[in-house]
Amino acid sequence: MVSDEQRQASLRRLRRYGVRPNRELGQNFLIDDNLLSVIGRAAELDPRDVVLEVGGGLGVLSEYLAPRVAHLHVVEVDRRLREPLDEALEPFGNASLHIADAVKLDLAALSPAASKVVANLPYGVAATVLLKSIGELSGASLWVAMVQREVGDRLAAGPGSKLYGVTSVLAQLACEVRFLRRVPSSVFHPQPHVESALVSMRRTGPAADAVTTALVHAGFAHRRKALAGSVALAPGAGDGLRKRLRAALEELGHPADARAERLPPADWPRLADAIGRERLRALSPR
Repeated sequence: MVSDEQRQASLRRLRRYGVRPNRELGQNFLIDDNLLSVIGRAAELDPRDVVLEVGGGLGVLSEYLAPRVAHLHVVEVDRRLREPLDEALEPFGNASLHIADAVKLDLAALSPAASKVVANLPYGVAATVLLKSIGELSGASLWVAMVQREVGDRLAAGPGSKLYGVTSVLAQLACEVRFLRRVPSSVFHPQPHVESALVSMRRTGPAADAVTTALVHAGFAHRRKALAGSVALAPGAGDGLRKRLRAALEELGHPADARAERLPPADWPRLADAIGRERLRALSPR
């Protein structure tokens, strides 16, 4: 439970700087200090860590992280929060504040390079930021993030589940994903209308390459269709791709008319190899 003292300490900073949470930015500020130790344990914080926090908010999590790691990068898109974040980070010489959109920011250019990501992510961009950071932070080994419950479920979903999709495959190709716990709305201000979740992702390999990523997106683009039919509808698919894809599925031990949700993450790069990556280049993001 959030004590009144904890709640007021966080809300005082909100009032002092005249900040009103922006629902368009998905702002739900963390106000429960009890949850910080849960996040810290899950993140396995070490004095050598360089941590990236996306969505600094009022700096509650930032103040917890900064004294426990070698360096903390805090990224916040809302310029109105610069002052409360400056106040929160002022005592720490090992923290850098970046007022920027994490979706557009070159995360690989952060110096020192981030080795972990620990964040209370804005609902609207949570999956995008997580997948982007997997790709751009090649040296990052662990992610611990607060996300909307549905996003957490999608990240951890297995083949055959209704929630299994692009997010599941791309996250699980590079990481072991664990749904750690539900998070009640009472730990945020304002209280969201949906449940949140704490998830962890531990690096097990590199991010999916551009060809595999494009194939996954094309495969799930039309969920009611067989995978081969869905990919054949993608721009740049080319003549004969549907037929080759059906044959490649059979080579991997799947029915020719298998749907995308039936393929485990590890089979997607194998499928790209079986089809022939050159035949899929036109599907790749440019």
